[in-house]
Amino acid sequence: MRRPIESAQYTSAHYANLARDLGVTLSVGRKGQCWDNAVAESFFATVKTELIHRRSWPTHKAVTSALFNYIEGWYNTRRRHSTLGYLSPATFEATHATTHQQIA
Repeated sequence: MRRPIESAQYTSAHYANLARDLGVTLSVGRKGQCWDNAVAESFFATVKTELIHRRSWPTHKAVTSALFNYIEGWYNTRRRHSTLGYLSPATFEATHATTHQQIA
Protein backbone atom coordinates (compact mmCIF):
# COMPACT_ATOMS: atom_id res chain seq x y z
CA MET A 1 0.00 0.00 0.00
CA ARG A 2 1.24 3.47 -0.86
CA ARG A 3 1.81 6.13 1.74
CA PRO A 4 -0.47 9.16 1.55
CA ILE A 5 1.12 12.29 0.13
CA GLU A 6 2.17 14.46 3.06
CA SER A 7 2.88 18.11 2.34
CA ALA A 8 3.98 17.24 -1.19
CA GLN A 9 4.04 19.74 -3.98
CA TYR A 10 1.76 19.01 -6.91
CA THR A 11 4.85 19.02 -9.13
CA SER A 12 6.64 16.34 -7.11
CA ALA A 13 7.83 13.12 -8.73
CA HIS A 14 5.86 11.09 -6.17
CA TYR A 15 2.64 12.90 -7.05
CA ALA A 16 3.27 12.56 -10.79
CA ASN A 17 4.06 8.84 -10.45
CA LEU A 18 0.94 8.21 -8.38
CA ALA A 19 -1.21 10.04 -10.92
CA ARG A 20 0.36 8.02 -13.75
CA ASP A 21 -0.21 4.75 -11.87
CA LEU A 22 -3.87 5.66 -11.39
CA GLY A 23 -4.30 6.66 -15.03
CA VAL A 24 -4.76 10.36 -14.26
CA THR A 25 -3.40 12.98 -16.64
CA LEU A 26 -2.11 16.03 -14.77
CA SER A 27 -2.85 19.46 -16.19
CA VAL A 28 0.12 21.11 -14.50
CA GLY A 29 3.44 19.92 -15.84
CA ARG A 30 5.97 22.04 -14.00
CA LYS A 31 6.32 24.66 -11.32
CA GLY A 32 5.18 28.10 -12.38
CA GLN A 33 2.46 27.15 -14.86
CA CYS A 34 -0.08 29.33 -13.10
CA TRP A 35 -2.42 29.70 -16.09
CA ASP A 36 -3.38 26.01 -15.81
CA ASN A 37 -5.07 26.79 -12.50
CA ALA A 38 -6.75 30.05 -13.48
CA VAL A 39 -10.24 28.55 -13.86
CA ALA A 40 -9.96 26.62 -10.59
CA GLU A 41 -8.65 29.68 -8.74
CA SER A 42 -11.51 31.76 -10.14
CA PHE A 43 -14.00 29.12 -8.98
CA PHE A 44 -12.63 29.07 -5.43
CA ALA A 45 -12.57 32.87 -5.25
CA THR A 46 -16.18 33.01 -6.44
CA VAL A 47 -17.35 30.41 -3.92
CA LYS A 48 -15.63 32.27 -1.10
CA THR A 49 -17.08 35.62 -2.17
CA GLU A 50 -20.61 34.51 -3.01
CA LEU A 51 -21.12 31.92 -0.28
CA ILE A 52 -18.51 31.18 2.36
CA HIS A 53 -17.62 34.69 3.57
CA ARG A 54 -21.19 36.01 3.57
CA ARG A 55 -22.04 34.45 6.93
CA SER A 56 -20.64 32.36 9.74
CA TRP A 57 -21.21 28.62 9.65
CA PRO A 58 -22.25 26.91 12.88
CA THR A 59 -21.14 23.42 11.84
CA HIS A 60 -19.07 21.64 9.23
CA LYS A 61 -22.24 19.85 8.09
CA ALA A 62 -24.02 23.18 7.50
CA VAL A 63 -21.27 24.59 5.29
CA THR A 64 -20.88 21.28 3.45
CA SER A 65 -24.59 21.17 2.68
CA ALA A 66 -24.66 24.83 1.61
CA LEU A 67 -21.63 24.30 -0.60
CA PHE A 68 -23.24 21.30 -2.32
CA ASN A 69 -26.48 23.24 -2.89
CA TYR A 70 -24.56 26.25 -4.22
CA ILE A 71 -22.51 24.21 -6.68
CA GLU A 72 -25.23 21.83 -7.88
CA GLY A 73 -28.19 24.20 -7.61
CA TRP A 74 -26.70 27.45 -8.82
CA TYR A 75 -23.09 27.41 -10.01
CA ASN A 76 -23.25 24.44 -12.38
CA THR A 77 -26.77 24.99 -13.64
CA ARG A 78 -27.27 28.74 -14.00
CA ARG A 79 -24.08 30.74 -13.44
CA ARG A 80 -22.58 31.77 -16.78
CA HIS A 81 -18.82 31.77 -17.31
CA SER A 82 -16.71 33.74 -19.74
CA THR A 83 -14.32 30.78 -20.05
CA LEU A 84 -17.21 28.67 -21.36
CA GLY A 85 -18.50 31.22 -23.86
CA TYR A 86 -20.92 32.66 -21.29
CA LEU A 87 -22.71 29.34 -20.80
CA SER A 88 -23.30 27.58 -17.50
CA PRO A 89 -21.14 24.50 -16.90
CA ALA A 90 -24.19 22.24 -17.32
CA THR A 91 -25.20 23.88 -20.61
CA PHE A 92 -21.62 23.79 -21.87
CA GLU A 93 -21.29 20.08 -21.07
CA ALA A 94 -24.65 19.25 -22.64
CA THR A 95 -23.73 21.18 -25.77
CA HIS A 96 -20.27 19.63 -25.89
CA ALA A 97 -21.66 16.10 -25.41
CA THR A 98 -24.21 16.62 -28.20
CA THR A 99 -21.57 18.02 -30.54
CA HIS A 100 -19.20 15.19 -29.67
CA GLN A 101 -21.86 12.55 -30.36
CA GLN A 102 -22.67 14.09 -33.75
CA ILE A 103 -18.99 13.97 -34.75
CA ALA A 104 -18.55 10.36 -33.64
